[in-house]
Amino acid sequence: MNRDEIKQFIAKRVAKELKDGDVVNLGIGLPTLVANYVPENIDVTFQSENGFVGLGPKPEEGKEDRDLVNAGGMFVTIKPDGAFFDSAVSFGIIRGGHVDITILGALQVDEKGNLANWMIPGKMVPGMGGAMDLVVGAKKVIVAMEHTNKGNHKILKDCNLPLTAASQVDLIITEMGVIEVSEDGLILKEINEEFTVEEVKEATGAELIISKDLKNMKI
Repeated sequence: MNRDEIKQFIAKRVAKELKDGDVVNLGIGLPTLVANYVPENIDVTFQSENGFVGLGPKPEEGKEDRDLVNAGGMFVTIKPDGAFFDSAVSFGIIRGGHVDITILGALQVDEKGNLANWMIPGKMVPGMGGAMDLVVGAKKVIVAMEHTNKGNHKILKDCNLPLTAASQVDLIITEMGVIEVSEDGLILKEINEEFTVEEVKEATGAELIISKDLKNMKI
């Protein structure tokens, strides 16, 4: 798979975690693709931290509304039952525990569920943004990312980049597999049939517990 195919593959698998009635926040980048693959038989409300619910799919080229963007500044649409509000209400929703699932990318995740996704020391960044609130306030946190970065481990025994939040990640979904963060460590629950268990282990910088009921990833 090329990079675009990898991202689409991950987004399709993440979408299978959504349930009818969920309020979901999508991080910038790869997670925004999840909105394109919501199963037809469920109704999900997407919340954007910059102040609205009812986030719709990407607009057709030439039909963008310059006043309607998500938290990452990307053009989006809004569904007929959507609503706009100020930042205080938006973060009241997030901090009040009203978001069922947060889906976001990561620079690093470790076996304790620690997340680093906002800065690399020495590089200019605009700030942490709302990620720290989103991962603490949501009922479930899913990291959707490529398994490695140019061959370098992103899933580690311990994060060595500045943390966004500690012990908040529940599930990691990559092009190689689905990994659950548990009290016992990282459990490989599903594997992409294009890879072997040994290949997934080699691409992971932490010990993997192989589920006794290991399944193939289905999208």
